[in-house]
Amino acid sequence: MNVKGHLKTINHHKYLVTVMCFKVGLYRQGLLHDLSKYHPKEFLPGIRYYQGNRSPYFMEKKLHRFSHGWLHHKGRNPHHFEYWIDISPVPGEGWVGMKMAKRYVAEMVIDRICASKNYQKEAYRDDSALIYYMRGRKMLLIDPETDFLTRYLLTLLAKKGEKAFLRYMKHVLLKNIDGDYHVVDHKLVLD
Repeated sequence: MNVKGHLKTINHHKYLVTVMCFKVGLYRQGLLHDLSKYHPKEFLPGIRYYQGNRSPYFMEKKLHRFSHGWLHHKGRNPHHFEYWIDISPVPGEGWVGMKMAKRYVAEMVIDRICASKNYQKEAYRDDSALIYYMRGRKMLLIDPETDFLTRYLLTLLAKKGEKAFLRYMKHVLLKNIDGDYHVVDHKLVLD
């Protein structure tokens, strides 16, 4: 039962992410998204701790205070902000979240949206991913500009809907995919 349920969950999530990534022009990222979930180090704990309504990593963490599967996953997938945590180049600052490239922030936001759709099913709304993000935001070790862009995108989705969100992602945010972004006076500036 757990094998079938877990496989169905990760396949459906990957499908949702791939479709949405294709809609905004992130073809390679859509195809490669979360392939590490099929690796035994992630797949086997996924089966063992499968619940169907949230990531199996939560249960593994609850029982063992850490998750082998999650540590493997976040270390191989740059669309997770945890991938970008490192020691600051500023002496004495300690561990910080490094700024993520636009393409990975876009994939991270899409990943959160599709996870909400996958687990919430009919209860999903356009503000679901924003609510989830804001609930845990104070605990995140994330770069401030990356956090701002993430909240900006999730708020756009919540207020304007998925069609407007996808249009903005494709034609504005990712138009110059290798360009940078900054926050100036609480406003997003794209290069």
